[in-house]
Amino acid sequence: MEVTAARRSSLCDTGSWADRTALHEAASQGRALQLKQLIESGASVNVVTVDNITALHEACIQAHPNCVRMLLEAGAQVDVRTIQGSTPLCHACAAGSLACVKLLLKRGAKVNPCPPASPLHESCTRGNVEIVRLLITKGAELEACDTDHTPPLHTACAKGHVDCALELLNAGANVNSSKSEETALHHAARGEAADMINLLVEFGGNTQARDRHGFKPADYTKPSSPTGTCLKAYGSTPLSLQQLCRIRMRTTVGRRGLEVIGQLDISYIIRGYLQYTAYQTSPAADL
Repeated sequence: MEVTAARRSSLCDTGSWADRTALHEAASQGRALQLKQLIESGASVNVVTVDNITALHEACIQAHPNCVRMLLEAGAQVDVRTIQGSTPLCHACAAGSLACVKLLLKRGAKVNPCPPASPLHESCTRGNVEIVRLLITKGAELEACDTDHTPPLHTACAKGHVDCALELLNAGANVNSSKSEETALHHAARGEAADMINLLVEFGGNTQARDRHGFKPADYTKPSSPTGTCLKAYGSTPLSLQQLCRIRMRTTVGRRGLEVIGQLDISYIIRGYLQYTAYQTSPAADL
């Protein structure tokens, strides 16, 4: 999502249009005092540009939480879409603004807007793990596809964001999903991400899966590269019974895996193994 500023119409040069332009510019540039004055003077917070971009979109694109709060309190529509189908929440996720995301969700922004909008994909693309975690707790759809027909896990793997992939997998994302006729392992292999491959295999990733071209993940690596060596080793050595039991249990409990396992009366060592604590790359945020 490459949006930097709203496109203005050169055909509208009336005083009211000037006020509307000023509103968008104030929101985009984070000028909260000017924005407050414009709102108090009667400027409509829901006026749109020719691209159907509102001042709320502008504030989210540039990550200005004070302006977002002000616009929402003034009645800005929280789920309005641009002509590309993006909501303010999508822009806030793309900008990596946890503060803006929280404000929008508090006002009822849809965490699963209709396609092509996808806040979770935007967060995975940018590697914003705290936002990914928050969206998941709010019910983000883990298997929803973007315009390229790929689920969020594929996006995180393609971009090399291991921490985001871990959040998705721990929440129950299907490690072997092949909606785009490729699996997450194919994306990790193409990106030469050995650490991502290790993570995916530990969660049950199938190293023998073939894409629409008939290629396995290893076919996208150089045999002597770390990823090639890694996939070759996994391809020739089966997982241990212990690992297979963990995968089976996590698959069974699904999205509530961490919660369910945390309540089991078992050794903390076993609990940590089942929760993949060895892969915990970032602490849980106070969301």
